[in-house]
Amino acid sequence: MRKDLDTIMNNNNLDAILILGPAQHNPAMYYFTGGVHLTNAVLIKKRYTDPILFYNSMERDEAAKTGLSTKNLSDYKFNELLSESKGDFLQATILRYRKMLEDIDFTSGRIAVYGYVDAGTAYATLNGLQAAMPELNIMGELSNSVLMQAMATKEMDEIERIKQMGKITTTVVEQVADFITSHHLSNETIIKSDDSPLTVGDVKNLINRLLAELGAENPEGTIFSIGRDAGVPHSTGNSVDNLRLGQTIVFDIFPCEAGGGYYYDFTRTWCIGYATDEVLEIYDDVLNVYRQIISELKANTPCKPYQDRACELFEAKGHQTIKSDPQTKKGYVHSLGHGLGLHVHESPWFGQNATEKDQLAPGVVVTIEPGLYYPERGIGVRLEDTVFVRPDGKIEILAEYPLDLVLPIK
Repeated sequence: MRKDLDTIMNNNNLDAILILGPAQHNPAMYYFTGGVHLTNAVLIKKRYTDPILFYNSMERDEAAKTGLSTKNLSDYKFNELLSESKGDFLQATILRYRKMLEDIDFTSGRIAVYGYVDAGTAYATLNGLQAAMPELNIMGELSNSVLMQAMATKEMDEIERIKQMGKITTTVVEQVADFITSHHLSNETIIKSDDSPLTVGDVKNLINRLLAELGAENPEGTIFSIGRDAGVPHSTGNSVDNLRLGQTIVFDIFPCEAGGGYYYDFTRTWCIGYATDEVLEIYDDVLNVYRQIISELKANTPCKPYQDRACELFEAKGHQTIKSDPQTKKGYVHSLGHGLGLHVHESPWFGQNATEKDQLAPGVVVTIEPGLYYPERGIGVRLEDTVFVRPDGKIEILAEYPLDLVLPIK
């Protein structure tokens, strides 16, 4: 949680955080600013002090909305810095960063960098800043970063926003199901009113429109894949594929609040009209593992053993898993889930690289998404819900929705 950030920084011997880029669709900056409209800003937080937001003067009102301490970048008189740097834009930019850090009395120590900015620009600027301020230790972090550790547990206002996104998501899923099943058939193909086949692209266009109408965005796209594509976990689906009866459809939808806020993540597998015995057997295996894992989740336990447990359950049913064969491309081929928040994938992790820090601590939001994949048989099945480890230790699915496989044509 935000209130734990200083402690986490201290435990990781980190003196400050530097965040670059816009406020929207930039999780690190959004975390502190709430996603107000800032096109390019700098935020610096020293350990045990409040963050300071450096803003463009044209966005002063937006910066004020954050409630943070602020400084106007124009006060650093960039034209004068450019003249001092003999027209060298990069050196002028480096000099401005140096003056910003000196103004807040931070000229030495370990500072971690976050944010979404152009990689080349960041590389040149930070390398130059490091050379100009050798007492700084400018560092990057991988997936289990200090900031990600703080983000892993949510406060109740964050939970309510994720829960609202769950309501929006399941509303869209229900409307998509109604849309598909309201069409008529020809030769086991779903047909539109103009007698052309209903396609994956048609469904995705509908999804984007429905999300926009409900105040959400779809920046990561949607997985809506049918047949063989459903057997490849992250195949997003071919837009020209027709919707046909009896084929598995993996519908994985992970929208966020408008402006790049909190995400939801949800998957159902459908067959339109009917499912074959082969599909029913595989679906039942996934459903049973899903229910078993959900029933076994307990607060304050590490995540990785649940991945091992999922592999054990699938192997008992005769399926290959990445535990017995890490290179397998059929059977159970991915991790059980991941954390969810301002990133669609964040801490804690369930996969093979998960550590003891990846825990189902109270306040954590994670996905549970077992699946089986047999692309050569044209079959893929995944079931996913987003769950919250409540402060009382109970496990709560944040948006309930039926687990039915077959969508009957109306």
